[in-house]
Amino acid sequence: HRDLHSFPTRRSSDLAQAYLTRKLRERDLGRDLEGAQITLNEYLDRWLETAVKPRVREKTCQDYEGMLRRYVRPNLGERVLAALRPLDLQTTYQQMIERGLSARTVRYTHVVLRSALRQALQWHLLLENPADGVKPPQQVRSEMRVLSAWQARTFLRTAQTTRYGPVLAVALTTGMRPSEYLALKWQDIDWARQTVSVVRSVRKLNGRWSFTDTKRSRSRRVIKLQNWIVALLRDLHTTTSANNSCSEAFDLVFKTVWGEPINSDSLAKHFKSILEVAGLPRIRLYDLRHTAATLALAVGVPPKVVSEQLGHASAAFTLDTYAHVLPHMQDEATAKVEAMLFEQRSRGG
Repeated sequence: HRDLHSFPTRRSSDLAQAYLTRKLRERDLGRDLEGAQITLNEYLDRWLETAVKPRVREKTCQDYEGMLRRYVRPNLGERVLAALRPLDLQTTYQQMIERGLSARTVRYTHVVLRSALRQALQWHLLLENPADGVKPPQQVRSEMRVLSAWQARTFLRTAQTTRYGPVLAVALTTGMRPSEYLALKWQDIDWARQTVSVVRSVRKLNGRWSFTDTKRSRSRRVIKLQNWIVALLRDLHTTTSANNSCSEAFDLVFKTVWGEPINSDSLAKHFKSILEVAGLPRIRLYDLRHTAATLALAVGVPPKVVSEQLGHASAAFTLDTYAHVLPHMQDEATAKVEAMLFEQRSRGG
């Protein structure tokens, strides 16, 4: 009786294990065969259309498409999706480096491709993500170039002799990104509080200007304006007549003589000309943002305040980005604390 009683239990366990093994194998084979039916090119087309376009901005989607078209599709596009291996991706990245592309470009390509393949995993087209086994090259942080205090004063004096003086003054004193200060409208300025609200950015896409809300919530911020900047903007507001030729740009603070937004590439060229006339070192237009942050930190503005003004994720990120300013700040802090201690000691004793 004991044998008869135990036999069905053991057989049921064996059957259950066999059933589970078969189902797992069918699931894995199904994934493998499904992924084996399409090439990486076909999959990327589907991924961009169904997973990327609905959730990102048009400019971001164009960046993804262009990057995949230039760096991924030529080498890997015709490969079967399920046949991709980490070595294939690593080889592609190495070839990019040998072509002279920057580590930043390679790493960005890797981020986009890994995201695409992660989605393939979720769609049951892959059993594992080949990008997870790849190590992109380390990105070397380029040396930051900024204007010193006296260089900034020289730059502002020279810039004010040109029609681009006001926009460059705002760039240097607020630390906004070019896409942000070129999108400013008069309603963004609070004259009573002497502040400006950063709520949108502007870019040119497919030959037309596109105004979009700031990408991240932390980028939406209010910046206190210096008194002389407020006076400068008041004069600009008084002397600038509204141009209704461009329905979205007619109330822009900074615009061309035709009433359209100023192209950042065009502004960058005029910016370099001003630097040459002033006898200053060549820096990028974007470096005015870095200059604003560096000058503020150097005179003792709290990193948290600078971080909020720049729209950074945290004060820690700001301090990491502008670590070159820290030694000077520490010297001043040490001297101030020392003076306080000796003052207290002399009073007490």
